[in-house]
Amino acid sequence: MGRHFALVGVLVFVSLIAGMAGYRGLAHMSWVDAFLNSAMLMGGMGPVGDLQNNSAKIFAGVFALYAGLVFIVSLGVILSPMIHRVLHRLHADPN
Repeated sequence: MGRHFALVGVLVFVSLIAGMAGYRGLAHMSWVDAFLNSAMLMGGMGPVGDLQNNSAKIFAGVFALYAGLVFIVSLGVILSPMIHRVLHRLHADPN
């Protein structure tokens, strides 16, 4: 189970770094503002500041969709061992 949390931690960390790099390069934000916007999008709260150019706005939209998928995948990775154990306890037939 610890491996699953580690995998999700790495996925979230890499996604956060990628979001920061995108905001830094496309929206010309400082590292702190890029971190804030990336973290808020990954937390499901939305971007903080106004974006000035179209490429930054498109990046923010794509990153928001990606962050939603990361959330769903992370939940699946964390919950799958628990669900698997419950199914074993209930003697559920895998076929």
